[in-house]
Order: sequence, then C-alpha cells, then structure tokens
Amino acid sequence: MNDTFHAVYRNGAFVPLVPCDLPEGTPVEVQVRERSNILPPMESDPRKREAIKKRLLERMSNSPLPADAPKLTREQLHERG
Repeated sequence: MNDTFHAVYRNGAFVPLVPCDLPEGTPVEVQVRERSNILPPMESDPRKREAIKKRLLERMSNSPLPADAPKLTREQLHERG
C-alpha cells in the first residue's frame, strides 16, 4: 500500500494530521522534506531571542481567550482561504 499523509512530530512520535486506516504496528517510511516557507529567525543572538520570547509569552498571558470563545475544529484552524 502506498499512501501519503501529513503528520507532525509531537512528544517523540509522528502524529497524523488526518485519520489514517493503518493497523497498529504497521511499519511506515517517513520522508522529512525541508519546508521552504519557514524563515530563519531574524534575531540570531540567543539572549535577545529569549527576551523576545519572554515578552511574547507575557503579552499572550495578559490577553487570554474568553471562556465563551468558539472552539474551532482542526479543519477550521487549517482552512486556507
């Protein structure tokens, strides 16, 4: 069987982004392709990058999503318009 599907690497395992009909324990071949649309960080200094990350996380924690915000499905989150 030859089939192609996308997955993400999470917690030490490749997790399919769509349901796949494979029996448990099925061997698969994984091909990692370099993504040309991923840009390298503009700031190369690790200390400055850590400061940027800290400020971003602080801003995110000061602007939480409302409890009654709609829950989006995976398809809605990845919808391309």
